[in-house]
Amino acid sequence: MKELWVPLSAALAQQRKVETIANNVANANTNGFKKDRTVFKEHLTAFEKGVDVDLPNKEWAPEDFYRSYGAEKAHVKVDGSYTNFSQGQIRPTNNPLDIALEGKGFLEVLGPNGVRYTRKGNLFINNNNELVTDLGMKVLARVDLPEVGNGQEVIDVIKQIPAAEDRVIKLGAGKITINSQGELFQKGALVSQLNVIEFKEPTSLKKEGNSLYGNTDTRNIKKTQKETIVHQGAVELSNVNPVEEMSKLIKAHRNMESIQRAIKTYDSMAQKAYNDIARF
Repeated sequence: MKELWVPLSAALAQQRKVETIANNVANANTNGFKKDRTVFKEHLTAFEKGVDVDLPNKEWAPEDFYRSYGAEKAHVKVDGSYTNFSQGQIRPTNNPLDIALEGKGFLEVLGPNGVRYTRKGNLFINNNNELVTDLGMKVLARVDLPEVGNGQEVIDVIKQIPAAEDRVIKLGAGKITINSQGELFQKGALVSQLNVIEFKEPTSLKKEGNSLYGNTDTRNIKKTQKETIVHQGAVELSNVNPVEEMSKLIKAHRNMESIQRAIKTYDSMAQKAYNDIARF
């Protein structure tokens, strides 16, 4: 029953889709969350081997309509997943430490595993007067990076960048004002600036959890004029549409049920075949 691998592979791929959509639904109320999508790929044995579809040049017999061209050996797999970075709705909170990013930028932060990037703008001041995220990650100040090429140029630029620990934003007492460029003011004086990073290829970022992203290629960072606008006293909501995701989840579950029925049919056919053989 080699044909069983066709619905079985589909079931495994569909399960991955269900898990991805369910995670989107679970984070519909997570600020700055970006929804994920799963991509499937079907492999047809006939197509991989370059077999042409054979349409008989004759009067067709019933058996001609049952040519599978290798489809019974097909299988489906998850070709990959990607994150949809479309803008989420901006909601005012009137909290001066909340920020929302309008555009393609990410806030640079320092966590236990090094520098990471986030769109979640719920900020706080810890006991050391450091500006941190709701996860306790330290917010980093801006550093200007020149455009670089390959090889030694990249190494030289990295050497010029101050260590992340030296760029942690510390604030004093007094009201905090943040302008659209991410500059922080206290008592009318500029004290620091948020490091808002834009990437040439956001899809190459590695998602960590539900609000953090990692970047392994310095050349992916844009060094030119950034277009992201910082809004103080607001947060960016998730870009998940709960109604749309629930509809997709229901459809995925129905597809899963159909695949399971197909698997049960194959199992029933195999059992019947074994019983018939045993009689002989």
